[in-house]
Amino acid sequence: MLPSLDDIRAARDRLSGIALRTPLVRLDLPASPAEIWLKLENLQPIGSFKIRGAANAMAAIPASQLARGVVTASAGNMAQGVAWCARSRGIPCTVVAPDTAPTAKLSAIERLGARIVQAPFERWWQTFQDRSYPGVDATFIHAFDDPQVMAGNGTIGLEILEDLPDVNSVVIPWGGGGLATGIGAAIRALAPDCAVYAAESESGAPLAAALAAGSPVTVDHRPTFVDGIGSRSVFPQMLARARPLLAGSLVSTLDEIAGALRLVAERARVIAEGAGACGVAAAIAGRAGGGKVVCVISGGNIDLDRLAAILGGRGPA
Repeated sequence: MLPSLDDIRAARDRLSGIALRTPLVRLDLPASPAEIWLKLENLQPIGSFKIRGAANAMAAIPASQLARGVVTASAGNMAQGVAWCARSRGIPCTVVAPDTAPTAKLSAIERLGARIVQAPFERWWQTFQDRSYPGVDATFIHAFDDPQVMAGNGTIGLEILEDLPDVNSVVIPWGGGGLATGIGAAIRALAPDCAVYAAESESGAPLAAALAAGSPVTVDHRPTFVDGIGSRSVFPQMLARARPLLAGSLVSTLDEIAGALRLVAERARVIAEGAGACGVAAAIAGRAGGGKVVCVISGGNIDLDRLAAILGGRGPA
């Protein structure tokens, strides 16, 4: 059900020359309850960690199967990862995106040469379950429920432990769960005493609700600037993968996340999208405990108008 350490190490070999080995930098915050470090996946070629999972998954699919093209469902970042890899292979790419997807991410997808099909949120979410979309004859690349995607994401865990071997906890944004389970699998294998937490927003926190209930439940979800994560439910198979790996899900308010986004821009000169700032918000609030805490800045693809509004102190946009 989960990628093995060998799977993750093999993924790192495949990603050589494709995904960057991103830096781990200290957040200058003397009054913080923990020593906070930032894993800067916003510096990847597409501005997000998603290139790791997309490239590793596509490398595992026979070329004859990929020749007819690929299709993925994504709010933006996985779409860019799949589109980037498709362009490098010279194959067509279709992206099914929710009608709430931000303009910055849609524009980036189009620049990479992909065709976009927008759908209402519920129909978009159904695409993850169907692993296909009506009228699109192409190989489906799942954004999170794929062992190869998780293995690619798990390479982040290897890098964290190499750069900060005595890390006490790692906080990872939870969207579909492919990032948290991939990194969690690597850390459990190499540093089982390190606590791994998911990070969610109050605007849609299905994992926290599922962990509390013991099974997937439906929660309220509303579109906000934290557009890279959040949904109404958790896939049962992703919950099953997450439970042995995670110490819990840390839920932050929109105001806390906006404050964290401003803080990493001011103190570390880092542009993070809402999802990327979610873990930082939890760590600043002390929810991830003390010691050395690594927050995965999952991406930096945020609409500039929203970024300007948040940086200007005009509240979450």
